[in-house]
Amino acid sequence: MLEGDTSASDNAILLALRVPGHLATPIGPSWLLQSAIDISALGGFTFIWLFTLATAGFFALTRRWRTMAIFLGAIVGASVLDVVLKLSFHRARPQIVPHLTQVDTGSFPSGHAMISAATYLTVGALLVSSQSSRGARLYVLGLSVAITLLIGLSRLYLGVHWPSDVVAGWSAGAAWALLFWIVARRTEVTGGEGARLSPSETR
Repeated sequence: MLEGDTSASDNAILLALRVPGHLATPIGPSWLLQSAIDISALGGFTFIWLFTLATAGFFALTRRWRTMAIFLGAIVGASVLDVVLKLSFHRARPQIVPHLTQVDTGSFPSGHAMISAATYLTVGALLVSSQSSRGARLYVLGLSVAITLLIGLSRLYLGVHWPSDVVAGWSAGAAWALLFWIVARRTEVTGGEGARLSPSETR
């Protein structure tokens, strides 16, 4: 990315998402733009922190204190890491196509992609470990992955990130979620409350 090796593919993908000769107009039906804005908001600062506080509140009410600490550590840590990476790379936002939503921070990595991956994949992993049904585990994990992917793709559709920004965000966020899932599993194995619900909590 720093040496410009991704420039050709980055440019090609962003241009492919716009109407040729009318770069301010995204491809697809008119409703798709509003849908992309709505989906993008699921990875934005306001929604992520409302979701984080609501989830932490649930863990507190069910007295799953270690799970709450692991979850909050994952989200706060990912948010700090995102800021550090943006300040370190100082990558400019794409100018090849007009932005379809307001942005005012660095481009690399995509904060929406990274923090949404850390948030939804961490929650998904914690919920999966509390389910005995294989179908339920697959559903929760699949839903977490789908939401994460859609948020990253929405940022490309809106023209506010290079594709390499989004891929980097997904990768970093997924790695971060995996790290905290390992922490949760080790806590469970060592006899902590961990992420698994007790029988009384499942009734």
